[in-house]
Amino acid sequence: MNMADPVWLLVMFDLPVASKFQRRAATAYRKLLLNQGFDMVQLSVYSKYLINATGVRPVLTRLKTGIPPNGAVRMIQLSDDQWAAQHRFFGLEVQQAELKLDVLEIFETWEQPFAP
Repeated sequence: MNMADPVWLLVMFDLPVASKFQRRAATAYRKLLLNQGFDMVQLSVYSKYLINATGVRPVLTRLKTGIPPNGAVRMIQLSDDQWAAQHRFFGLEVQQAELKLDVLEIFETWEQPFAP
């Protein structure tokens, strides 16, 4: 995988939630993922599309520092082809994997004027 190629970053985790402190820490980690631009795939699985692999390292660093005590976290980097090759089902119905984003689609959201 070339560093200039787009990638998907997949984060999977099991976090302890037996105590009130642990539940708050787990919620804070989920919010960290959302604030970093991740989308929830399943309850403990989040994904993010990056337009090139050079952006992975800083994201991993931020996520690593936020892992709650005794939390088990896996972070996997996938190419577009690997992501597209997944098999996705809802019940018995086959669903298409998320498609890679066109760079123009990403910037379209930034064209909206900001309110003062």
